[in-house]
Amino acid sequence: MDFFFLGSLMLLGAFGGFAAGLLGIGGGMILVPFMMMLFPMVGMPESVMVHTAIATSMGTIVFTSLSSMRAHHRKGAIRWDIVALLTPGIIVGGLLSGGAVFSYIDPAWLAVVFSSFVAYSGARMMWGRPPAPERSMPGKVGTTAMGVLIGFVSGLVGAGGGFLSVPFMVRGNVPIHNAVATSAALGFFIALANSVGYVVSGHAEDTGVPGMFGYIHVPTLLGIVAVSMLTAPLGAKCAHSLPVGTLKKVFAVLLFCLAGYMLYKAAVAFGL
Repeated sequence: MDFFFLGSLMLLGAFGGFAAGLLGIGGGMILVPFMMMLFPMVGMPESVMVHTAIATSMGTIVFTSLSSMRAHHRKGAIRWDIVALLTPGIIVGGLLSGGAVFSYIDPAWLAVVFSSFVAYSGARMMWGRPPAPERSMPGKVGTTAMGVLIGFVSGLVGAGGGFLSVPFMVRGNVPIHNAVATSAALGFFIALANSVGYVVSGHAEDTGVPGMFGYIHVPTLLGIVAVSMLTAPLGAKCAHSLPVGTLKKVFAVLLFCLAGYMLYKAAVAFGL
């Protein structure tokens, strides 16, 4: 691993960790596109590059989310009642996605899925109407079912689930700061379930690249985590000082940019 690659990973970890704490998105949506830019340096085959970027991104969230969650918990902002309802479904959805479906999806279509969900989430955050004042979170069954969807889709795109869980909670009139904090806690369970699935589903892949553990590239994971766990608490601190409107706009613009890049990668893969 050369110094440029290592330095790039550390910068990526610093930015991803800060965004994870600030926006409750686990950092995965930021990491995946940039990993795609860096992986040619280590000779990663195109056939598994998208899968490896998504799986490695999710692996970093296991660690980053712990740091971010601790910072948000100190502020008393995490809705643990919502975490308890969503987590069982998240674990089921994550294991199904990472362990059963993930390895069978073509990389180009995987990039399309990623960009579509990210763009949709950005649009909801930027232009979605405020929820009706009387709207609240659904009951136990509905919330748990939403957990399955969040865990499953997050596993396909390598994200901590904030792009779905934050709009879902905001729609239920959970304040944005609490939604971001709660999403940070949910990210740990999403990442853990899916990472187990990625290791199982990718164990038979022979990429020829040293340091692979299933679909996870361990050197990349360690390089990012070493820094991201330090910057995630800084992002969490900023999340509680920014006004709600600004936080939503930052979230949405970031998602639009990343969706555009992954859509471009999909177009290249399709030969367009």
